[in-house]
Amino acid sequence: MLALFETPAGFALFKVLNEGKLDASEELYKEFETAEAARKMVKLKAFDKFENTTDALNAASHLVDSKLPKGLRKFLKAQCQGETLAIADSKLGKAISDKLEINCVNNAAVAELMRGLRSQLSELISGLAGQDMAPMSLGLSHSLSRYKLKFSPDKVDTMIVQAIGLLDDLDKELNTYAMRVREWYGWHFPELAKIVADNVQYAKSVKLMGSRTNAADLDFSGILQEEVEAEMKEAAVISMGTEVSDHDMLNIKSLCDQVIALSEYRGQLFDYLRSRMNAIAPNLTIMVGELVGARLIAHAGSLINLAKHPASTVQILGAEKALFRALKTKHETPKYGLIYHASLIGQAAPKFKGKISRVLAAKSALSIRMDALGEGSEASIGIESRAKVEARLRQLEGRALGKTVSTPGSKGKPSIQAYDKDRKSGTPGLVSSAKIYNTAADVTMDIVPTEEADSTPAKKKKKSKEAVEEAPEPVVEAAEATPAAKKKKKSKDAAEATPEPAAEATEATPPTKKKKKSKDAATPTPQATVAVAVAVTPELTKSGKKKRKAEAEAVAEAAVEAAVEAVNGTSEKKKKKKKSKEETA
Repeated sequence: MLALFETPAGFALFKVLNEGKLDASEELYKEFETAEAARKMVKLKAFDKFENTTDALNAASHLVDSKLPKGLRKFLKAQCQGETLAIADSKLGKAISDKLEINCVNNAAVAELMRGLRSQLSELISGLAGQDMAPMSLGLSHSLSRYKLKFSPDKVDTMIVQAIGLLDDLDKELNTYAMRVREWYGWHFPELAKIVADNVQYAKSVKLMGSRTNAADLDFSGILQEEVEAEMKEAAVISMGTEVSDHDMLNIKSLCDQVIALSEYRGQLFDYLRSRMNAIAPNLTIMVGELVGARLIAHAGSLINLAKHPASTVQILGAEKALFRALKTKHETPKYGLIYHASLIGQAAPKFKGKISRVLAAKSALSIRMDALGEGSEASIGIESRAKVEARLRQLEGRALGKTVSTPGSKGKPSIQAYDKDRKSGTPGLVSSAKIYNTAADVTMDIVPTEEADSTPAKKKKKSKEAVEEAPEPVVEAAEATPAAKKKKKSKDAAEATPEPAAEATEATPPTKKKKKSKDAATPTPQATVAVAVAVTPELTKSGKKKRKAEAEAVAEAAVEAAVEAVNGTSEKKKKKKKSKEETA
């Protein structure tokens, strides 16, 4: 049995001298405790040395992927024909047995054997010292790591992080310097600040002109447009600025030189950043642009770190402060961060910016992962993703422009009406062009005289008003008439029933008044019964007006009769009492 062992210097092939000890794998480590015991267990048969680092890296990369390198194939063909081969990697053993028809073994005993060989490797291979193995292992591991990570100088995203940081600093410095030039030269020529808006053109004009009195004799065609140049020359003649000395003008011109130099360097830096972004992240550049993509990479730290973020994080990257404030105060979370400055979101309407930012972040996340981990340098994914985002944007805008309607032939599918720029907001879109009004199709009718036409509706209105007013009146009259009639009847009965000496009798007997009052209070008075009857009667409606009126009259009559009887009964009792008093007297 032979054992294959990989080293940083090459492949070693050992001959197992005592195969019977492999059965007791638990005790196998004792055979490699010393170098002498190890030499009794195994013996070096052949060694295939790597010629250079490239061969070593090629062999190591193949072995990591469980593939058979070309040099190892030749080595095993020459040394292992008809032998059993002990190997540590089962997948590599299967590849060797398939291609070279060599019987390969991989089990627990082989693993213990490989561990023992590793511990006594410098003693078993002559000429390979331990101090030589360490640097070879370190160099090979570095080379393998670079290969596995597909390291390339063109893929260094640190340059992008530094370039975008410097670009932002240059913008701040340029704005500061330009404002200082405007304030300084504004004492001499204040009108120029409103005429020339661009900072670089302003600095070039000041450098060329110097004193405003020289403006009429100079040519500014290489800096300004003709209209702006003419306006500046006219303003220079009537300017209200103060005079400036030559020494002050030299300092102003030197500051203008600084502004012009910084602006030129900023342009060069932007071109460098654009080239780096197209080389490192072409898909991301197509999706969001060079500046936004570089800021995303700089905010995440690197392209690999940005690729680890999900789409939801890419969407709000740069708005962490607003996010945590919203979570703390339980308000709505932000919809976008640095990605807000992308051109696709700028094209969307304000109410669609949130939706487009979500779609753009999802597609950008795929593009970032393709740039960071993909092997190709083409921007095919970015082009396709941008087309999908633009289609989604057009779809949202189409829904807003036209109202969805279903036509008879569409089988329930919604269709979008054509957009008409001339129609007012809130009115539906026009499917076809507006038709012209046909006056010939009008039908004429006889006109009714104005007097009759005016009189008839007035009469109807009056009748309707009278009907409405007269409807509730009978109930009110009945309710009002009943107490009046009761009062008249009561007064008549009282006048007939009570004679003149009744007043004297009542004055003579005061104690009986209380009893009479209590009796009168106990007996229901006609006014109370009538009030109850009136209160009980429900409000009349138009439909049952006659029936309810008759019922109300019947209830009123019954109440009046009851009141009359009660009055008559009390008068008869009074008469009897008077008679009894007269008899006793």
